Amino acid sequence: MTNPWLVTLSTVFIWWFSTGAILWRVRRADLAGRGAHQVSVVLGLPLLALGFVYLHRSAGDTTVQGAHIAFLSALSIWGWFELAFLSGVVAGPNRTHCPPTATMYERFLRATGTILWHELALLAAMIACTLIVADSANRIGLMTFAILYVARISAKLNLFLGVPRINVQFLPSPLAHLASHFKIARMNFLFPASVTVLTFASGCFMERAITAESDGAFIGHVLMAVLTLLALLEHWFMVLPLPDQKLWTWMLPTAVTERNRARARAARRAERSKSDPLPSTIASATTVPMLPRGRGAK
Repeated sequence: MTNPWLVTLSTVFIWWFSTGAILWRVRRADLAGRGAHQVSVVLGLPLLALGFVYLHRSAGDTTVQGAHIAFLSALSIWGWFELAFLSGVVAGPNRTHCPPTATMYERFLRATGTILWHELALLAAMIACTLIVADSANRIGLMTFAILYVARISAKLNLFLGVPRINVQFLPSPLAHLASHFKIARMNFLFPASVTVLTFASGCFMERAITAESDGAFIGHVLMAVLTLLALLEHWFMVLPLPDQKLWTWMLPTAVTERNRARARAARRAERSKSDPLPSTIASATTVPMLPRGRGAK
């Protein structure tokens, strides 16, 4: 696929769908309880493994296909770490709420403790990606992971310093304490710098795409430009009064939908038991009838 408009649309769809899929799985695990978050992270390990495998395989491939594979590989690696974080499995040592009387320095230390393990894991993954593609021609995967990494750090710092809009409804129960470390404010000094850097980076990737000498380099830089613009959009979502949460809230399960699913499963089991009279006959034959409780019963 070398059409830049199709590449742009597919990248936007992957961003929307992958975000929704992670939020959906985390919400399902939240409603299920009983270690469902840990199960999600374990079941998602193939994403992490395949991401590193195909990042290595595409490192020397400078074609359009190599650019797409490297891009999707980096997203796969990143997606697993996001799932592990939102599941509370790879988060941080601090799992307590921040007191409202905490100073900014104390709040920073507490906030760092809530995400410390995750940040160290992302840094280790970043180093691993760098080593995998070292001295290789295709660095689209590494650049993709780097864009996500830098944009995430910027978003976290802006949430800490204060922004007008924070979608805390997406926080699962293992990370409910994170909301107390955020700050609602009209603006902070970092936000203008963040959006300026992301805008400049997007322009640089577009310029590199225009001057690219091969289709692979062209598509690779288009992918990175669109991803950076999406990161820029997510930053503006923290400021502009737009209902961006509606992009995903409609697909997330609720306690009501889970109860309805449970009732539907129970109804199906009842229908199957009616259609198979033999087990019910055996069960009724082996059931001990209850004796009526009279006045003398104890």
